[in-house]
Amino acid sequence: MSSDGAERAARIEELLGDPADPRNPHGHRALLDADERRRTPRATEALLTDAELAAEFVPHQLGGRLARPDTLARVLRPLFRRDVALGFGYGITALFGAAAVWAAGDTHQRERTARHLLHGDGGGGRVTILHHELTHANAILRDEFTARPAPGGGFVLDGRKDVIINADRARAFVMYARTATTPGPHSHSVLLLDPDRLPPARLHRLPRVATPGMRGNRFTGLEFTRCPVPADALVAGTGDGLPLALRTFMVNRCLIPAALVAGVDSALRLAVRAATTGRTTGQPARRHQPVLAGVFADLLACDAMAVTALRTLSLLPDSAHLAAAAVKLATQDVLREDLEELATVLGAHGHDRGPLYGGFQKLVRDLPVAGLGHAGSAACQAVLVPRLRTLARTSWFRTPEPAPALYLPTAAVPDLDYRALSLSGGDDVLTATLLGAARRLGPQRAAGPQQAALAGLADAFVQEMRTLREQCGHLPEAVHDTLADPRACTLLDRYVLVLAAAACLGVWEGHSATGSFLAQPAWTLLALSRIARRLGIAAPELPHGVTQSVLEEVLLRFRESRSFDAYDTPVAG
Repeated sequence: MSSDGAERAARIEELLGDPADPRNPHGHRALLDADERRRTPRATEALLTDAELAAEFVPHQLGGRLARPDTLARVLRPLFRRDVALGFGYGITALFGAAAVWAAGDTHQRERTARHLLHGDGGGGRVTILHHELTHANAILRDEFTARPAPGGGFVLDGRKDVIINADRARAFVMYARTATTPGPHSHSVLLLDPDRLPPARLHRLPRVATPGMRGNRFTGLEFTRCPVPADALVAGTGDGLPLALRTFMVNRCLIPAALVAGVDSALRLAVRAATTGRTTGQPARRHQPVLAGVFADLLACDAMAVTALRTLSLLPDSAHLAAAAVKLATQDVLREDLEELATVLGAHGHDRGPLYGGFQKLVRDLPVAGLGHAGSAACQAVLVPRLRTLARTSWFRTPEPAPALYLPTAAVPDLDYRALSLSGGDDVLTATLLGAARRLGPQRAAGPQQAALAGLADAFVQEMRTLREQCGHLPEAVHDTLADPRACTLLDRYVLVLAAAACLGVWEGHSATGSFLAQPAWTLLALSRIARRLGIAAPELPHGVTQSVLEEVLLRFRESRSFDAYDTPVAG
């Protein structure tokens, strides 16, 4: 087994086969038909069970294959390239639930949860998460459960949630239940529940809910009425739920963007097909060329940030919470805007519901559900906004650069240790990378127009960081006042885009000795120029040939059936 997961990812890709083959039971035709009928694609779920995909979500110390989070994301990409909903419903949702057990469960809880995932025919759907309620939440995050101490020990559960993924088939529920009567950081606790051990009369399974996206997934509800729960269901201590959520959700926030990059990869492939089919030159129309090149550059930028954030979980667990929240905020709008741009290339094909192009409309429906919408953004804002003032005063322009291995996915990193993840660190290593790259690019201005333009772009982002340091340093000192300050979210939106630019520069420098496309400055130039445009900051004109160079790579990867992400791996079809 290779350390970077390349062999495991290739095996999943081979098993799932050519998505465009109408005879493939795991291809676009079958997956779109299941979505249209609001059914789970049973044949593909059975294939993934046989392939033991659920072992990817179990730490290797417990018999699984979970070690590096960036490896996990890579192994999941073949699945997410075909069906984002299946990737969640039979994939990473199980990890989102089990994470609290991996982080704080006792030996018995960890072994029992591992068995649920590793054995039986339920695979990734055997463990699910029952979120706590968030303000202004969507249906998935609305409503909650309460757990009160029982006279003889344990808890008594009450409450109802109408929209829970896999609630009708999971063998384990990881519940964030309110155990305090007043709000605060210790208001919730985590309970690991086995539905077979609960009295049936106290647990009512609610009907399935039809969702606008991820239509084939099984969203149902649960209602508990004075339901007794044994004391050994408690994970960690009473009141540890929110701290556990803050730690474990770091991994979720990195994995979701990394997975969604694979979904948009497929959308770009559809757009290239539409733009080149029937054209004797094999070249898209001139008006479509900057869109295809630009979206590809965006995908590489999002991937640079997602993979970097995943690797910080292993390399820098004290400060990974900063990158984890930032990558979620930075990538969700970029990927949504990319779909809108690709729709202009697809034209009428973008509304096709057939097997050839229907995956585009499906992704448009699935993406908002996958990202948890406003509630997911608000949770990330709540992590970062209170830290802007401190970062400006203590970290920016002071933190040392991280090791270069952070930006090279093939370089080894330590195994993920959920117990080591912390919210205490305040070092922003990505901005340190930006400053270091800008310093190194300065002397290279004379090497050619691309190096000069890249140095100018890096300097423009450094200047943006100086402006942010000045403005964020004057935010209110009290956290409550900062959260209420309308300037804070605007500053945060700008800050996370600067971090995306920093990740691009880090990945470009990290690949300098590889001889790959990522070692070339063209993609970085185009990616940074698009980020600069989103920020409205002055940036040098792109040198002649940059967009064309990136477009040629898009077309080459399309013809050779290679992925549009940072890994550049063969794909079926």
